[in-house]
Parts: sequence; C-alpha cells; structure tokens
Amino acid sequence: MKCLLPPFRQSGVEGWSTRILLAIALLLTGCSSEKKNEAAAPEVVHGVKLITTQRAMQPDYLEATGTVRAAQSAQLSSQMMGTITSVSVHEGEAVRRGQVLISIDAAQPHAAYQSATAGLQASKQAVAAADADYALAEATMKRYQSLYEKKSVSPQEYDEVKTRTEAAKARRDAAQAGTAQSEAAVTESSTSVGFSKIRAPFDGLITAKLVDRGAMAAPGVPLLAMEDPSHFRLEANVDESQIGVVKTGETVGVVIDSLGGQALSGKVVQIVPAADPGSRTFTVKVELPANPMMRSGVFGRARFPRGERESMTVPQTALVQRGQLDAVYVVSQDGLARLRYITVGRGTGGNVEVLSGLNDGDRVVAQVDGRELGGKRVEGQ
Repeated sequence: MKCLLPPFRQSGVEGWSTRILLAIALLLTGCSSEKKNEAAAPEVVHGVKLITTQRAMQPDYLEATGTVRAAQSAQLSSQMMGTITSVSVHEGEAVRRGQVLISIDAAQPHAAYQSATAGLQASKQAVAAADADYALAEATMKRYQSLYEKKSVSPQEYDEVKTRTEAAKARRDAAQAGTAQSEAAVTESSTSVGFSKIRAPFDGLITAKLVDRGAMAAPGVPLLAMEDPSHFRLEANVDESQIGVVKTGETVGVVIDSLGGQALSGKVVQIVPAADPGSRTFTVKVELPANPMMRSGVFGRARFPRGERESMTVPQTALVQRGQLDAVYVVSQDGLARLRYITVGRGTGGNVEVLSGLNDGDRVVAQVDGRELGGKRVEGQ
C-alpha cells in the first residue's frame, strides 16, 4: 500500500509535526487505492455418493424390549437336612443328566436304611414261621374235619382245632403285613439315602454355585442353579394397550445387542395371560434360534409387525455424530455441503428413520466415512 504525501514548504519542527500528523490520518482513513482480496474458491471433493430423500411406505412394527432367558432352567435344593461334604461343579461347567453335583452327609439315612433292612429280614423270618404254623394247623383241621364228619371227635375238640387254625392264619397275615411295612421302611430309608446326592435333572450348564463344602443344606434352600444353553427365549414386555398386535405363532424380528445387533428370526410361543399390575405390561415369550454365543440375562428387542406407514429414511452411513446430536450433510443447489442436524427414530436394515430436519427432495451425502465436508463443493458419483 502506498500513501503519497503532499509536499510541504514549511521547515523546522512545525513542518515535521504537520507531516507526521497528516501521515497518521492518511493511514487511518485508508488513503490508498488498495484492492480487495477475492474469496478463496471452495475445495472440491469428487466421487461423493448422494441420495435424494423422499417419503415412502415402510413396514411398521411394535418394538418391545425384554431379557433373554433359557427355556429350561432350575434351582437345585436339598430335600434333607445335613452337612454338605462335597460340591463337584463350578459356574460355567457343563453337566449331564443324572450327574452327581453335591453330596450331603448321609450317616443318619444310612443307619435308618440298615435298621429297616434288618427289620425286613426279621419280618420275613416271622412270615416263614407263621406260614409253617398255619400249614400245620390247616392240615390238623382237615383231619379233624374228617373225624368230625364220622363223629369220631366231639364238637368241642373240633371247635378247638378250628380256632387254633384261624389263629394261625391271623398270625400269618399279621406277619405278612409286617413284612410289607418293613419293605416300605426300606424303600423310605433308601430314598433318604438317595437325597444325599443332588443330581443334574437335565443336560445343561451350571449358572450359579451358592454353597461350598461344609455348609448346611436345608430343604428348599437353593444350592445350585443351572439351565439348558441350547434353547433360549426372549421374554419381552408389551404394553397392555398394544397386546392386541401380538399373535401366538407369528414370526417376529429380534435384535440382540450382545450379538452385535444381529437380526434374528424368532417365533412367539406364549403370551402370559395375566398382566403385571405394576408396569401394566404382558410378558410375551419369543423362541430364539440356536446360537452358541447366546447367553441368558442379556438385553433384546422384539419387533412385532403391524402393517405399513409413511416415513423417510437415510443410510446409517450418512449420519454424523456431534456429541449427543445426529446430523447429515445436505448438498445445496450450488453444490456446497452443509451440516444439518436431524432427529432420528428407529433403525432397521442399515437405514435409520428421520423424524425431523429433512424435506422431500433434499440431496444428502449417503456415505460420510468420517470426512469433514462442511463448506466444500461435492461432486456426486
């Protein structure tokens, strides 16, 4: 920039002061004929994939959240009081049906079993003696019957023999009843001995170990928990106002977040008929396909179809995250990309629903790939 100062004829200090003041004034008022710099041309980005937004009919569905649970599970407890002598499994261990999981001190049941066995043996011997007495009395009765018919014995003698025979029969019947009672005692004590071994009721996986060796087992107190890892269900909670949408036997989409959001196909197998009075929701059980990575207790979402509705969607790859906000790059008529914040809804099949922020006919960058495109001129593919 040049500033041409007019010549001054004055000399001395007064002349120099005047020249300095004039120079400052010219600098402040921009006395030069400086040319304005032209704005830099925007950067051009080639090969950008663009889409034009428009509303269309999309499948509509009711989304319900829930928890994945094993179709078959059990909490194992003891049926007898006793000290636990061994716990042979741990969490995560696979077990087979009938496998011994916990042993309980069985000294008392064993003693009862031995006593019942001895009683049964004695009862059998008593039956043998009673059978012999009855056989003898019956044979004697037959002989006296023949003699009585021939009037060779008196009626009193005959009645005495008859009475002894009936008494022998009663003793035999009592001995046989005692034997049956002894056999029942043996069965009961044998069952009690069996209670000292807690076995797996089905093939499965141990999910919880609640006791260790030395603890006291009591009837009804849980000791182990196990489940069948081959069959799982999603137990979804559906609001009472929407339960009419759900149909038993229908196929529904299921998304399990722990599986990376993978979409699964489930089947509604049960609608629990009573609603939870606290949440006013019904539990809907959806059978899930076999998956070795599935675990009980994880979060899942079931999508129950309910027709179609009009909506606008954009690809998930078009979204730009700015903190907690979602945005997309909208390309104007002059080809410049500008960031526009939007409100998104549900996502499905790689697309996300746009609730607000876009209009029909807007051109949107479909695949951002982390690029900063704001203010740049983009050329679509």
